Amino acid sequence: MRALPVMAVAMVLVLVLLGAIAGASSPIGLVKVTEGIATVQRGDETLPARLGLSLQEGDVLRTGADGRMGVVLRDDTRLSLGPESEIQIDHFVFAPAKGRLGLVVKMARGVMAFVSGKIAKLSHDAVRVETPVAIVGVRGTHFLVKVETQ
Repeated sequence: MRALPVMAVAMVLVLVLLGAIAGASSPIGLVKVTEGIATVQRGDETLPARLGLSLQEGDVLRTGADGRMGVVLRDDTRLSLGPESEIQIDHFVFAPAKGRLGLVVKMARGVMAFVSGKIAKLSHDAVRVETPVAIVGVRGTHFLVKVETQ
């Protein structure tokens, strides 16, 4: 008889753990290079950018006056931030087998070099870089963006 309550508690714990795993965001990329002051804002938490740090959709990447950061996303898109820069990886989907592709990077300030990856090559309308004054549709290329604050 005691086995039944123990089994019920075990099943509840398994369901809770599975729900937590399913709700967790999967990594969309990694920090590959960092120098000076560089951080990743994830919700209410500010993490120091360090080599190998996993990135998630919604992360805000910032560099200080002496900071630089280079990241590689799962589709091989490369983003390099110069000093005093801020971007948000607002949207990232890379599921080519399901036909689901998309990347939206919102840039608030600073300098960013962008080298497109597989998403831009597979779907010409799936990648956008948004700035306070313009939206760039990426068609499989590389470019540099500078956003000055007033």
